[in-house]
Amino acid sequence: MTEKSVVSRLEDFICLARKGEKVDLTVTLNKQIFTRKFYPYKSGASEDEIDMYILTADYVFLVEGKTYEVTKFYASGIEGESLSESKHNVYIANERLKMDYARLRDAKIVFAEVFWDEP
Repeated sequence: MTEKSVVSRLEDFICLARKGEKVDLTVTLNKQIFTRKFYPYKSGASEDEIDMYILTADYVFLVEGKTYEVTKFYASGIEGESLSESKHNVYIANERLKMDYARLRDAKIVFAEVFWDEP
């Protein structure tokens, strides 16, 4: 990889692996909580707040001794939502994750698959 190369997407590392570069990968899943000032999709007073979450995956790639991190968002929801909504969001996130895992495996990138646990 040249110094001027910019790699910032999963697809960039998939292309490198397909070209024969050795690409090592570690995946870590996260649930990030943040406070939104108003309820999404509804108007309201700006002082209204609601806790939301985002399900993200941190992909840490090692190529030619250099580490690169890519964070990808997979789903979001509202803290305290119903159990069925939470399960649905985790299901969607895991299905999207499976698609990315398939692309990475097809490029012969070896890694341990991890998934979000159902609530």
